Amino acid sequence: MEILLICFYVLFACSVIVAGSEQDSAEKEDTGNKMNTKKEREAVYDRHTKVQDVINDPAFGSYGRLIFPVDIQIDNSLELEDVEEILPWYSEVNPDKTVEIANYMKNQATRDEQIFYDIYTDEEKAADPEKEETGLFFFRGDPGEKFAVLNAGGGFMYVAGMQDSFPHALELSKKGYNAFALIYRPGAQTACEDLSKAIAFISDHAEELQVDPDDYSLWGGSAGARMAAWVGTYGTSAFGEKEYPAPTAVIMQYTGLSEITGEEPPTYACVGTSDGIASYQTMSTRINRIKANGTNAEIEIFKGLSHGFGLGEGTAAEGWLDHAVEFWENNMG
Repeated sequence: MEILLICFYVLFACSVIVAGSEQDSAEKEDTGNKMNTKKEREAVYDRHTKVQDVINDPAFGSYGRLIFPVDIQIDNSLELEDVEEILPWYSEVNPDKTVEIANYMKNQATRDEQIFYDIYTDEEKAADPEKEETGLFFFRGDPGEKFAVLNAGGGFMYVAGMQDSFPHALELSKKGYNAFALIYRPGAQTACEDLSKAIAFISDHAEELQVDPDDYSLWGGSAGARMAAWVGTYGTSAFGEKEYPAPTAVIMQYTGLSEITGEEPPTYACVGTSDGIASYQTMSTRINRIKANGTNAEIEIFKGLSHGFGLGEGTAAEGWLDHAVEFWENNMG
């Protein structure tokens, strides 16, 4: 009898050990699957992903076409690592940043986070079909934090968001700020109308978007910098909207705008000495004139850099965005 009891206990103990081992293995496998799923979710695209595959990804619905320039013909074979080919006048395009942005958008969209907002109603778009090619890509920061609107350049011929606004918006969101990258109708007048509409949309929907409408900033590179400066100086009412508060700061990259009115908001500017499109001397002169009017203004000039360097990663300009954010923060109420 004692022998039978001993055998029973031995068998029972072995079964417990085996079951525990199987459970541990299952848990490890489940954890591994979750980690793999997360990794796959975070890295859907790579350098060799076709641009057209991103545009036509079902996750983006009808707005996928606006991620890349709608006014530039895009070859079906173009890969993300070669996006510079469809961004005329731009330099220092970082393929890894392009891939990061595309994956960020995909991840947000598949998590049911709204990343794109129309700024015009269906009626407004029906009356002017060109307004179909507009909208805001939202790079979320902390709920209730202040916002920035970023305007890419492109010579008022196309919108270079993947180099001139999306990277900046992503970095601002990492700092906790809510950043909106505007896709606008090329053309100086229409672009400023769209920017003014964007400011109106964000301000009127601030509670829904969970943003602080006060002390916002306008950012832009090249033609986008002109937009930010014009709307910041002349106000939204000059471009078809009611009057909204002026921005706390205008952040400008590489544009040769020279005019001033004396009504400019605090302005930060940066440019390279080898920019054949935007003269650093012209930009420096304008900043000095703004300062002479008693308004806070700064400029950074980077030796050897050409036009359209974006974030300037790995160049003399690396870190300029941090300085621009500090300038914005120093001018907040």
